[in-house]
Amino acid sequence: MKKITQISIALFATVLFASCGGSKKEDAAGINDKKAELEKLKSEKAKNEAAIAKLQGELEKIDTATANAAKVKLVAVAPVTTQDFKHYIDLMGKVDADNISYISPRMGPAQVKAVYVTQGQFVKKGQLLLKLDDAIMRQSVTAATQQLEGIKTQLGYARNIYQRQQNLWKEGIGTEVQLITAKTNVTSLENQLAAAGENVKTLQEQLKTANVYSDVTGIADVVAIRVGETFSGMGNAGPQIKIVNTSSLKVVTNVPENYLTRMRKGSQVQITIPDANKTVNSTISLISQSIDPNQRGFIAEAKIPYDPILKPSQSAVVKILDYAAANAVVIPVNVIQSDETGKYVFVLIKSSNGKMVAHRVVVTLGEVYGESVEIKAGLKPGDQLVTEGFQNLYEGQSITTTM
Repeated sequence: MKKITQISIALFATVLFASCGGSKKEDAAGINDKKAELEKLKSEKAKNEAAIAKLQGELEKIDTATANAAKVKLVAVAPVTTQDFKHYIDLMGKVDADNISYISPRMGPAQVKAVYVTQGQFVKKGQLLLKLDDAIMRQSVTAATQQLEGIKTQLGYARNIYQRQQNLWKEGIGTEVQLITAKTNVTSLENQLAAAGENVKTLQEQLKTANVYSDVTGIADVVAIRVGETFSGMGNAGPQIKIVNTSSLKVVTNVPENYLTRMRKGSQVQITIPDANKTVNSTISLISQSIDPNQRGFIAEAKIPYDPILKPSQSAVVKILDYAAANAVVIPVNVIQSDETGKYVFVLIKSSNGKMVAHRVVVTLGEVYGESVEIKAGLKPGDQLVTEGFQNLYEGQSITTTM
């Protein structure tokens, strides 16, 4: 039994050794194959690189333009010129009318008895618009008139008595006290009559306030009142009657306070009303004398001529001229570059050997407006400014304008 066990162990060991030996042979064969393939690729790479280098050399000898292109940068240039430079303050504004009237009652709110105007109607100055309730005022006028007539009657009687008393006094009949008393009664009633007359005039004037008239000639832009309602001039939604006269128009804008010293009355203004496709040149006609504490700005106005297509509250683009320079050096703002030393541009110059090279020029900037910038120093008319391809240029780099 022991012998059989020994034979089995020996047989298992032999089989195991055979299998391990076979696996190692297979791994070694795979590694050798990969090494051979790698050496083949390296050989092909060396041959390709040699062929590429040879072709490049031959191409450079044949095509000199290609060789030069690798060393010279293509740019675009434009001559520096002078022109009139203007800087504007760009703002938004609105069209407004000088003569806008918000109608209100002269004696306070009252009930409307009749309406004589419709929205959009043309009205003249002094035209009757509304009739308010005047019943109480009419009664007051009637009572005051009756009182006036009563005083007139009393005065007539007093004058008659005074005249008779004078006649008796002349004949030596009666006393002086009676004469003075009669005269005093006349004077007192004359004063009462004058006061009553003024009272009647006052009440009649108050009665007229029941008639609401237009203060200006224009268009009834808003009529938001009906019979039976209380007319107070202003309702929850705004004015109850608004008359607009567009014969005298203006544009109003709110200017930030930091521009206060850069503009004045008479400054030139270019006004554009986009919806009407209309542009008007004007001047500042009014500058408010206070700063709005909420918006931190001030109001500026400019007159514009009458045009039937322009309406109050229409949007407007306002450009206020705050700086102008004649014969200034002006270049595109996008060509300006910056570094730790300041602002600079590149210009095209010719080197001592006659080649075109880039030259770095430090510039002093003035005002910037739109896509243009004013150059105070650094450039002069006639300089060839690099306008395209200036990125990554360096001092003395060869450049060309054609390829």
